[in-house]
Formats: sequence, structure tokens, C-alpha cells
Amino acid sequence: MIPMSGSETVYVPKGYGKIRFGRTEAVHILVAVLVLTLAFAIVIYLETNHDMTNVDVFALTLAFVMSFVIVVTGFLLHELAHKFVAQRYGAWAEFRIFPIGLFLALAFSFLGFVFAAPGAVYIQGNINKRQNGLISLAGPFTNLAFGGAFLLGWILLPAEGDISIMLNWAGLVNSLFAAFNLLPIPPFDGSKVVMWNIPLYLAVLAVSFLFLLVGFGVI
Repeated sequence: MIPMSGSETVYVPKGYGKIRFGRTEAVHILVAVLVLTLAFAIVIYLETNHDMTNVDVFALTLAFVMSFVIVVTGFLLHELAHKFVAQRYGAWAEFRIFPIGLFLALAFSFLGFVFAAPGAVYIQGNINKRQNGLISLAGPFTNLAFGGAFLLGWILLPAEGDISIMLNWAGLVNSLFAAFNLLPIPPFDGSKVVMWNIPLYLAVLAVSFLFLLVGFGVI
């Protein structure tokens, strides 16, 4: 119970504000991570291994490692950031896949790119505009934190080498995810952030574009 002014009290359900996962949600997260990892691995392998007559085991293994890092930081932690902030505000929040989105991600990967709409965190609860803005901002902010770290590592390391390539890819994909999700169009995260705090929205959007310019070598 939370005491209010006077004699009124508000009932707080057990587990309020705690981080928890449902069984169905855990399965959906696992499926999404596996499919996206495969999709990005295909794209990376096709991009880095032009001789398709023979399978290069080392290149394929590296592609899967790079893909896993990209999916965990770019997708999984993005969605978990939404979930954790929402749950800290007492809301119900669980991830659910979009089956058609996962199918398209895998199908397009054979064409050399990933169109990723794997799913989303569904949220229910008494959330105000500020809380909704912070929940929505948590995902892109996580992407930019990882994107900035990866790009910094890429800048500091020599230009050649597999690790350098992985850092650049991971930095670019995280920055792309941030910029894409910051579109001010429902149901993207940006539409909720811009309704809450326009200056903050513009600042975060500017950082995402700055990181993209750095990752593509423009600046």
C-alpha cells in the first residue's frame, strides 16, 4: 500500500516495478534473436565473401559472430530497454514477435539487406506522457550508447582487420536502428518522444545522424 494525502491509500500489486519475463515472451525473444542472427549473418557473408562457389568456414563463422553482436545490441537490448523502463513504472510490458516481419527479414537477407520488423514490446498500464516518452526513448538511447562505443573502437583501431569491420558494422547498424525508430510517425518511438519533449528529440536525432556520418566515413 502507498499512503496518499489524508486517509486515502493506493493498492500496489505484488511485483510492482520489478523486472520479469513471461514464458511466452522468452520463447518469442529466442525465436526473434535466432532468425535475425541468421538473416544478418547471410547479409554479412554475402557482402564479405564474393566467391560463392566454395563456403569459407572462417568467413561464415565470423559472419555469425558479427551478426550475433549486432542483433543483441541493436535489437534485443533495444527492446529490453523499453521493457525494463516500462516495468519500473509499474506497467505490464512483454515482447511479441511479428511472424511476417521475421519471414521478410530472412527472405530479404538473400537479396543483400535486412528489412527488420521482428516484433515489439507491448505495454499496458497507467503511463503519463513523460513516462511514455522516456520508455520510448530508452530503445534508441541504448542503440546510440552501443553505436557510439563501437564507432569509437573502430576509429581507434587500425582500418584493416576483421575486428575493425565488425565494430564498423555494429556501430552503423545500431545508429541506423536509432535513427529509424526515431521517425516521428506512429507507432515509431520518435512519435512519442516528440510529443513529450521536442528539444530532446531533436538532440537525440542529431546524434544518430552524426554517428551515421561517422560510420559511413563522411566525417
